Amino acid sequence: MIKILVGYICDLVFGDPYWIPHPIRFIGNGISSTERGLRKIFKGPVLEKLGGIILVLMVVSSSYLLIYLLLWIADWFHPAFRWIMETFLIFQILATKSLDVESRKVYIKLKQGDILEARRFLSYIVGRDTTHLNEQEITRGAVETVAENISDGIIGPLCYIFIGGAPLGMAYKAINTLDSMVGYKNEKYLHFGWASAKLDDLINLIPARLTGLFIVVSSGLLGYDWSNSLRILRRDSRNHKSPNSGYPEAAVAGALNIQIGGTNSYFGQLVEKPTIGDKLKELDTEDILRTIKIMYGASAVGMFFFTLIRWVAYTQWGIGL
Repeated sequence: MIKILVGYICDLVFGDPYWIPHPIRFIGNGISSTERGLRKIFKGPVLEKLGGIILVLMVVSSSYLLIYLLLWIADWFHPAFRWIMETFLIFQILATKSLDVESRKVYIKLKQGDILEARRFLSYIVGRDTTHLNEQEITRGAVETVAENISDGIIGPLCYIFIGGAPLGMAYKAINTLDSMVGYKNEKYLHFGWASAKLDDLINLIPARLTGLFIVVSSGLLGYDWSNSLRILRRDSRNHKSPNSGYPEAAVAGALNIQIGGTNSYFGQLVEKPTIGDKLKELDTEDILRTIKIMYGASAVGMFFFTLIRWVAYTQWGIGL
């Protein structure tokens, strides 16, 4: 458990240094090359779906087994090598500081009045078209992205790392990456990305709901409207096309007394989404920073929760720390 804590702290301090090749880049490259190969074989709706299932099996299993093998080899040399390597991998899997850094770039450009650069930086962290967004729409995009990724980038990985260490944590990130690359409901990926999208939905069922509750607690600790956060979480958590993304987004919207969601453009197509939260106040640029603060609070609450569960498991059932 100490290596999880050290990896978690390293992520808070260092984020994702650009000079370190991130494992997700390798997973992404693997997904792209495997997709190209499979598409040459599996054509047509039914076979595309089969090809997508094979893609998931290949990418997720190889991500898990490769990390497991690397840790086994490190342990064969010396247990300290394994400890260091797994700690480093946990640090790489988590994304708290990087979410702060990338969303804060959007905030800084908005404060400087540079809307073109704000749109550009937002385009790096969202899937929607940012070309014509105004200041409030850019702010909404940044708030929604940070809120959603409290689950995908922090609580979800922590949950699986505490269960199965770095190998399971990396498998989780592989599924996330598959969903972000091929899990779209458009003409190209409707069938091929079906398995990736469904598996991502499944593995995030529990982490997303825990994230919503952690955000409520974080909001209370930070002095935001925790009671409204809980109310909107209960009321609007299903106001989203994803079965999971609505939970963290609803909790954040309630805490900040804002309304998010609505229509966005994805790959040239307008996608109608229901709204989340009540417009008790207008969105403003500072809501990006407020969401970042809630993110850090929820991250700490989640770390405490999972550590407590692990400690109880050790004291009651002898499951190793």
